[in-house]
Formats: sequence, C-alpha cells, structure tokens
Amino acid sequence: MTHPSIRIIREEHAALSAMLQSLRMMLQRGPKDAPERFFDVLRSMLFYIDEFPERLHHTKESALLFPAVAEKSPQCKEVIQQLERDHTKGEANVRELQHLLLAWELLGNSRQTAFELATNRFIDFYMQHMQLEETAVIPAALQVLSPQDWEKLDAAFEKNCDPLTGKYPREPLYDRLFTRITMNAPETIGLGRG
Repeated sequence: MTHPSIRIIREEHAALSAMLQSLRMMLQRGPKDAPERFFDVLRSMLFYIDEFPERLHHTKESALLFPAVAEKSPQCKEVIQQLERDHTKGEANVRELQHLLLAWELLGNSRQTAFELATNRFIDFYMQHMQLEETAVIPAALQVLSPQDWEKLDAAFEKNCDPLTGKYPREPLYDRLFTRITMNAPETIGLGRG
C-alpha cells in the first residue's frame, strides 16, 4: 500500500525534477534572439522553486516526516540532519540564483558564467537531495511509522496540491505562474509562443 503522503512527495519530486531539468535546458539553449522572454522564464522558474518546494514541500518534510522517522529509526538521524541542513540552505540558494540572474540580465554577459555555474551546482545538489529522501527516508518511514503517523502525514501533504504535478487543478493563485512558464518557454521545454 502506498500512503497518499508518499505518493504526493514522489509526485512533487517528479514535478520539481522536471522544472530543474527544464531550467538546465534553458541554460543550454541560452537567450538567443529573445532575451526578455528567456530571462522572464528563468525568473518564473526560480520563483516557482522558491514558492512551492521551499515553502510548502520542505516545511512539511521538516516539521512532520523527518522528526517522526528520526524518532523511530535512529540509524536515519544522520541522513535526516543532512537533509535538514539542505532545507535550511535551500531558500538562500534560490535567492542567490535570483540575484545572479538579475545581475546577468542587467549587467550583461560578464555575469553569465557565475549564474550558469551556480545554477548547475544547485540543480545537482537538489537532485541528490531528492534522491537521498527517496532512497533513505521514505523506505525507513515505510518500515517504522504507525498508522497514526501516516494519518497525520497524509492529511498534511494532501493540502499541498502542486499544480505542476499534473494531478490537481491549477489554482488561480499559481495559474499565471504556470501559464507564464509553459507558454513562454521554447517548444522543447514548454509549449512555446507563436
């Protein structure tokens, strides 16, 4: 049996992974002849990463999933401490990327390399982070958590409803952001415009 919270965590990881890979593809493609559109899409992607995974997904993992697993599976404590450090750094890392992107956009190509290097490091870091959660914490959770623990986790994660997972209707609050990313990203990444 797959608990709703585990299914939702995996769906959100898949949506975030797709966003991160799209971000990498945007970098590889570059601004070409549409720099305004290029920078707009990158800003929107970074805003999504800051707004949804950092503020909703991570907070529920840190407040609910990690403490429950750490209490009942002491051998996971070190991994969970590492994941918590990652969560703590996550928001600052996204803000740094937003700053570096703005520097590239406003100050020119002399700032491009700094943004690209930091973004690629961030993507690699995030992918490893999600893999560690899925290979260490989730299996431990499935072994040690009680039905009451799962009830609490499921109720909390079912409120997330990330529209980028494709499982939930787009909320008006995020509809413009979702549309902006998918419609303005080039066809190989989003739907493309025109």
